[in-house]
Formats: sequence, structure tokens, C-alpha cells
Amino acid sequence: MPGLAVTPDMTAPSLALAGLVASAQAALLGSQIGQLLVALVAVALIIVVGKFVLKLAWRLVTIGIVVVAAFYLLSTLGVV
Repeated sequence: MPGLAVTPDMTAPSLALAGLVASAQAALLGSQIGQLLVALVAVALIIVVGKFVLKLAWRLVTIGIVVVAAFYLLSTLGVV
């Protein structure tokens, strides 16, 4: 890309932030309690996402039941 220049000091804040994150991760995952905390947070996120997906799935299944039941009744009566 012409006209785009990256100066040496433009990457310094991102590298410093990456260093802070890496040291925080090492401190958090360095102990068994920290690992347990990370595992519990991961399980909580999975449960929240799963709850949303199941809520959507129930709605789709319910709609499917209603549509198929209506089609069955109409076909039984000879309308369709």
C-alpha cells in the first residue's frame, strides 16, 4: 500500500500489552486454583451458549411439530 508507513514506536504499545497479557496468563495458569478458575469460566461460557442454542432448538422443534401436525390433519381430512 503506497503511502502507508509503520514507524518503530507504533508496535511498542501492542507488544507491551502482549507482554502483560502473557504474564497474567502465566500467573493465572501457574497455580491449580487459577487453572480451576479458568476451567469453571470456560464451563460457564459453554453452558450459557448451550442454553441459547437449546432455546432456539426448542422453538424450531415446536414449530416443526405444529406444521407437521397441521399437514397431517389436513391430509387425513382429504384437504391436501
